Amino acid sequence: MRGSTLERRAFVTLVGKALVGAGALAISRPDPVPARDREPNVFAGQETFERLLMLGRERAWSELPIGERIGAIGMALRQTPYVASTLELYDDREVCSVDFRGLDCVTFFELALAFARMLKRGAPTPETLLAEVTFLRYRGGRLTDYASRLHYLSDWFVDNQAKRVVRLITPELPGAERFTRRVNFMSTHPGAYRQLKASPDQVAKVVLVEAEINARVTHYLPKEKVAAAQRLLLTGDIVGITTTIDGLDCAHAGLCYREGDGALRLLHASTTRKAVTLDEDLATYLAGVSTHTGIMVARPLEAT
Repeated sequence: MRGSTLERRAFVTLVGKALVGAGALAISRPDPVPARDREPNVFAGQETFERLLMLGRERAWSELPIGERIGAIGMALRQTPYVASTLELYDDREVCSVDFRGLDCVTFFELALAFARMLKRGAPTPETLLAEVTFLRYRGGRLTDYASRLHYLSDWFVDNQAKRVVRLITPELPGAERFTRRVNFMSTHPGAYRQLKASPDQVAKVVLVEAEINARVTHYLPKEKVAAAQRLLLTGDIVGITTTIDGLDCAHAGLCYREGDGALRLLHASTTRKAVTLDEDLATYLAGVSTHTGIMVARPLEAT
């Protein structure tokens, strides 16, 4: 991301907590919320939703491997405007929402992944998509409050690996190293978040969450080693871009997309281009931003 510091960290409103792996295996997806009970502002962009369903039927997306399916959905979302903070609907409560009218770097890959999972399961409706997004976005797949949202990207990876949504492949990449930077941005900047300003109790939860994240063993691939490892990455792999910004693990995110000529490019919601775009070669992109230090990578798994 090549915007301001606030834009770099706005890709997500930061918070996280470790999930006990053994317990995660018993977690089931939330039930879809009936349309009659859905709040009117939690699902926006019905026309785009219907267009994606039509393209999915025409191009048989559900028959593609999940990575290719995610890539196809992501490519179909190109030119969607970049819009930050679409999840911050209320000060006093957390509500899961989807807005196809504008995406940031996290809501982009999260929505492409959720849509891909929904297509494989069948019954493609706004309610089932919201259920899939809830499962991905919240710790253990359950929305309880603001602190249950998985805001730090490294925490999103760990939680969704435990839920068998993705598999972290960063440690397998040649040149991967321990990630030693500590996360504390949210707890040290509570005034930047509406729900934290409204509820000091949430700040206390965030402090505990950050401590658990910092106690983990985490890996990243330094950006100078990405070019040599790109041959191992696939379309649909989720990339978290690590940063020099104090208190953050990742400051941007996107999807890998491999073209017919073999080039591996970054498909992401770009703050510079103000839209979802297929950018340049991943290693070249990273080299062009001084605050980017490397990547964490998670490979999506088929919905079961």
